[in-house]
Parts: sequence; C-alpha cells; structure tokens
Amino acid sequence: MNKFVRWSGVVAGLLLCTAAHADTTWPTRLIKATIPFGPGSATDVVPRIFFERLGPELGQTIVVENRVGGGGAVGTAAVAKAEPDGYSVLAHSSALTITPAINASLPYDTSKDLSSVIMIGVSPQIMIVPKERPWKTVDDFLKGAKAKGSSINFGSVGIGSAVHISAEKFRMAGGFEATHIPYRGGPEVIADILGGRIDFYFCPAATALPLIREGQVRALVVSTEKRTPELPDVPSLAEVGLKDGVSNSWIGVFVPSKTPREIVDKMRDAGLKVLAKPEMQAALTKIGVEPMPMEPKAMDELVAKEVAANIALLKNVK
Repeated sequence: MNKFVRWSGVVAGLLLCTAAHADTTWPTRLIKATIPFGPGSATDVVPRIFFERLGPELGQTIVVENRVGGGGAVGTAAVAKAEPDGYSVLAHSSALTITPAINASLPYDTSKDLSSVIMIGVSPQIMIVPKERPWKTVDDFLKGAKAKGSSINFGSVGIGSAVHISAEKFRMAGGFEATHIPYRGGPEVIADILGGRIDFYFCPAATALPLIREGQVRALVVSTEKRTPELPDVPSLAEVGLKDGVSNSWIGVFVPSKTPREIVDKMRDAGLKVLAKPEMQAALTKIGVEPMPMEPKAMDELVAKEVAANIALLKNVK
C-alpha cells in the first residue's frame, strides 16, 4: 500500500476519533454567554435565570457578559464570528430580527452566521404610563394622543429594539402621531417614565410587573392577542380593537452557525430539562414569561420570517 495513502488513513482516523471525543466530552471548560443589551433589561434578566440553571445541568460554569452597542449588533457580531466550539453562546430577543431591517451593513448575516439552540420563552410588552397622567384606559389615551399630535412621546431602548417596534405598531394601529425618544437602556427609560418626562413605554413584562404591582406606573394594555395571567384586569391590544398592533417578544439562545450539531443538541437537551423544572417555570411565570420550547429548525424559520416582516414594517416607520 502507498505510504501516503496509509498515513492519510491513519490521520483521518485520528481526526474522527478526536471529533467524536470532543462531541462526547463537551463542555470541558467554562462557557461564555453574551447578552447584547445592558443589565436590568428583560433580555438580561430572563437569560440569567436560565443560564444559572443550565450551567449545573451541563456540569460547567456559564459566565454571562453584557456587551452593549449598536442596538445589540456589537454583542451579536462577537458571537457570530466566534470559534464555533460551543463555548460562545448568545442570548437575544426578537430584536435580533429587527436589526437587519435598520442596518444594511451589519458585520454578520443573521440567518447564515447564527444557529438557533433553544427558545427560553415568550412575553408580552406592557404599555405603561406615568401614574400622574389622566389616562385610565387605552381609549382615554388615544383620544388624548390624537388631540395633542406629535407632542405625545414614547421611550424605547434604541431604534429598532423590540419595544420600539411594539410602540410603532401600536401607534400605527391607533392612528396617532408620536415622537420616539431612544435611550441607551431600560433603566433610563424607566427613570423618565417615573419622572413623568415621557408619556408611554411598551415595557417588557419582566421589568414592568414589579412597577405595576407597587403602584409606581399605570398599565393600559398588553401587546398580545390575549390577556396575561399576571395582569388579569389589563386588556390586550386585540381586545381593544387594535389587532394590527399585536406583538410578542421572545428570548432565545444562539451559537455560531458552524457549531457541531452534537454540541447544539446537547445544549438544547439540557435546556429542555431546565425549562421543564417546576421551579424554572415558576421563576419565569413570576416575571410574565411563558416557557416556549421550540426545535432549532423551527426557531431558524421563525427568525427568517420575522426578519422579512420587519423589513417590510420599517419601510413605513418615520
């Protein structure tokens, strides 16, 4: 037998054994999870609850890092371009599918450079207003907004964020003008809602619920088809006749697209075990998040569908 052929066969065998060994032993060191938004945001709170439990399930420590900038693009790019070895993961929200609609020159391709692992959950946004405002219902608000014109304003955690899109969909469905004020992060928006400096904010449930329960703000509507169990007295957008304004916000986990399937499957299986635990479900329910297990392929399809829909939507946003 030709020595080169024989040696090539040995090398190929060694590589196959090494790959198989890597697949069965992963993870052997700590995993870094990147959150592309600031501390205290829903996209920070929910994944931290999940990763805190996923680490022990995998038998490794998961270190969470907030990497802010570019409406989530900075942290997303860091993971999309990272080594696809299972040690760099991304926790992102529906905003992942919005960024391509507002930035045509992203340093990554959302569909090609990232692969879905698991959906943590889905949550409504809650329209909150300062408690000093006179509006008690959505109808009250819409009448006031139409009378005031663009002097009505609303906050978001950045242009193209999920909460920005929810507010724009509500504005268009309600037929009124409003001025958008983007902030660097959720805590800054909340500070100005509490201070009465902005009129409304479509706030993630995880952040909004404690403020509502403490009477610091007033909730007028939730962004979904149905009411959320945590706020049984607050109507949904569909209920008040604004079905075109309905939106959900999901949070999921992603990895670089070339990450081996065996690693993705192992991470997903561990995540499903975490989401099935009663204490995890209770922790999510408390902050208005419904667990939403979904196969990676279905997640990839959802992301592609939402990217296309958001590109179409943002053509109509001023």
